[in-house]
Amino acid sequence: MLMKITEHIKKANGKTLFSFEIIPPKKGNSIQELYNNIEPLMQFKPPFVDVTTSREQYVYIDKGNGLLDRKITRMRPGTVGICAAIKHKYDVDTVPHVLCGGFSKEETEYLLVDCHYLGIDNVMALRGDAMSHQKYFEATNGGHQYAKQLVEQIQNLNCGKYLHDVLEADDKSDFCIGVAGYPEKHIEAPSLSSDLKRLKEKVDAGADYVVTQMFFDNAKYFEFVKAARAGGITVPIIPGIKPIAVKRHLQLLPQVFKIDLPEDLIAEVEKCDTNKKVRQVGVEWAVQQSKELMAAGVPVLHYYSMGKSDNVESIASQVF
Repeated sequence: MLMKITEHIKKANGKTLFSFEIIPPKKGNSIQELYNNIEPLMQFKPPFVDVTTSREQYVYIDKGNGLLDRKITRMRPGTVGICAAIKHKYDVDTVPHVLCGGFSKEETEYLLVDCHYLGIDNVMALRGDAMSHQKYFEATNGGHQYAKQLVEQIQNLNCGKYLHDVLEADDKSDFCIGVAGYPEKHIEAPSLSSDLKRLKEKVDAGADYVVTQMFFDNAKYFEFVKAARAGGITVPIIPGIKPIAVKRHLQLLPQVFKIDLPEDLIAEVEKCDTNKKVRQVGVEWAVQQSKELMAAGVPVLHYYSMGKSDNVESIASQVF
């Protein structure tokens, strides 16, 4: 039965659920590759699957004579279509990521109306990243600057308030809204305390649950949840887990996400002479993380699969 994320959590009655996140295929690639990666994970009965949205980026096309033509494109479109396809094929709830970046408020409204028509009742509201040529995030012309504003727009739609009309709607949307939380604080936040205030604003605006950015030290998650609860945030806080898969993650993940890696994990990865061994270390570390989080009674273990499922399958088979 298709439900809201919060209903799935309530129905589980304290049992930890399994979920994962996928990225749409690049333009021109078949959705079958995605199905091939989803298929092995369905045995763990995920109540929901997240599908990311990539924002637009500039590409440069060679015109000859040393001239380049700059065009804007979206390399991985189709988030809502993929959500509908997965929902239909596997009878599972899907959660499209809805971004501020790259979308005007009108485009967001149309996307949400499409979701409502397709019976997609869960959305993840995110600000999104800056474009590659921008030092800082800049709002799209006619779009939102902050995720809180996006949450407010979705919540308004739930009340029948459209951008340019307040409709006496018989068929209002009823979106369950997820937002992101950062156990080691958002890259742009001046402090963890101010970041938690921003999170509280998103929850007060109508967010129903939180999914955290990846972390590799469970103490960071437990401290974050404790501080969030002390700050009056009462909604479920779902831990996000990403298994390390290649050696360059040691440099890449701290640089991109501004997170710390535990010394024990760094030492184990540095011992590896192949990425296959790194992948195994990543699986073992994530299993250890998952078991400890599950013992602490987290509502869901949410895995960032990023298009490959073999390591997530290996972790889930040892945990669930």
